[in-house]
Amino acid sequence: MPIDIASIRHAFSEGQVEWRQHALVRLLERNISMEDVEKIVEKGDIIEQYHPSGGLPSCLIFGKVEDKVYHVVIAWNELEKMAYVVTVYTPDLKHFEEDLKTRRKRETTHD
Repeated sequence: MPIDIASIRHAFSEGQVEWRQHALVRLLERNISMEDVEKIVEKGDIIEQYHPSGGLPSCLIFGKVEDKVYHVVIAWNELEKMAYVVTVYTPDLKHFEEDLKTRRKRETTHD
């Protein structure tokens, strides 16, 4: 079942958010505030969804704060209506196309 951005936004507005240690470390390292993440979730768009086996489904949210582009990874617990901030970063052209939303295809070698 796809993750709905409205559900994540509602969780944020209700304080149903847990900040993972990894995300908090990355925020400090990258000089990104928790308020910036909240703005990204509030105005951003889901650009990828992941459904790992054995873990919570998660999504990649694209957003801008003051003309800076960010990606936020959120894991979503549908049962508890809880959002988990996994990591936050500034996308780069090595991994994403110029729109910074489309992931570049990995080069494969054929022997």
